Amino acid sequence: MAEGQTAAAEDSVDIVARLKLRMIDHALPLWSKEGWDSTTGGFIDRLDQDGRADRLAPRRVLVQTRQIYCFAKAAQMGWYPEGREIALKGLDHLLTRAKAPDGRPGFVHVLTPDGAVLDPLRDTYDHAFVLLALASVYALDRDAQVRAEIDALLSFLDAHLCSPHGGFLEGLPASMPRRQNPHMHLFEAMIATFDATHEPVFQNRAGDFFALFLANLYDKQKRVLGEYFEEDWSRIEPVSVEPGHQAEWVWLLKGFERITGCPTGRPRGELLATMLRYRDEATGCLVDEGDAEGNIRRHTRRLWPQTEMAKAWIAQAEAGEAGAADEARMALARLERHYLRHPVAGGWYDQFDRDGASLVATIPASSFYHVLSAVAEAEQVLA
Repeated sequence: MAEGQTAAAEDSVDIVARLKLRMIDHALPLWSKEGWDSTTGGFIDRLDQDGRADRLAPRRVLVQTRQIYCFAKAAQMGWYPEGREIALKGLDHLLTRAKAPDGRPGFVHVLTPDGAVLDPLRDTYDHAFVLLALASVYALDRDAQVRAEIDALLSFLDAHLCSPHGGFLEGLPASMPRRQNPHMHLFEAMIATFDATHEPVFQNRAGDFFALFLANLYDKQKRVLGEYFEEDWSRIEPVSVEPGHQAEWVWLLKGFERITGCPTGRPRGELLATMLRYRDEATGCLVDEGDAEGNIRRHTRRLWPQTEMAKAWIAQAEAGEAGAADEARMALARLERHYLRHPVAGGWYDQFDRDGASLVATIPASSFYHVLSAVAEAEQVLA
């Protein structure tokens, strides 16, 4: 066993309880206080390396939505009762500032620190997270106004972003190449919205993305998930493989199976096996990018693929796969050991080079969604 693997095995004892406490005692308080702009409203996009808010950084709508999800999820889990109020004020800021501020439908892409529009792009990836945020808040109170916002968002997607070739455009204005990534997160959001509403329409909508996965996104011969496509979903060569997304689909396919009963064991097993080809030898962590033949293209290692590797193993553990729970705990231990032991309690390192040097000086808020989601899944399945 490699040195990194041995250390992860040793660290994996009680890892779920440790990470839960890290969320409750450090991450949630940090991002609710330093991560919220009490002057202009809205969530801060990043902290500096000392844990102070970068108040001059533009405010990505993606971050606003992810932080709403985190605090709503933490409240739902019973970890952080204050999370409900924080999620609600975050949602109010999002709807007030980012929804159609220029008179055109949909949510803008980036705001200035004082809440003005910096980039009016309607980005499909962003809208997937708006839906996830709405679903997470709706799950708390079943508020009729939030439910109406869900319908309005779906109407916008259907009316303005549907592609004649299946799936959705990248945004308004449309751009190329087409990516699997927005569709993956729309799949996630539809599953979450079904969990919040129990309405069959969201099972059906999730089914549309499962069908797209099988028909276009997943190469059954090479057992890899493609990232970039032409307008008609033909693959762009050479195929780029992001092992973190391979892992993310394992977890999402298990969620789809849970809400529909549709078996997904075969593609989950194939995706997981392929994912494991793209690991850093020294640490056991996933690298950022490979090719369809299993070669590593980029040896850098971001935080988020490690959370998704843990969630993939958690999904397999939930399905009863032998050894998966131990693999999940070791993946969580690697996450803690390499990324979460930051001088700022509740912070993290975002990316390393192949030699283990940190490449990002700031602490990006966008990673909180990945970390909290992995810990929440771990508590629900492994604890």
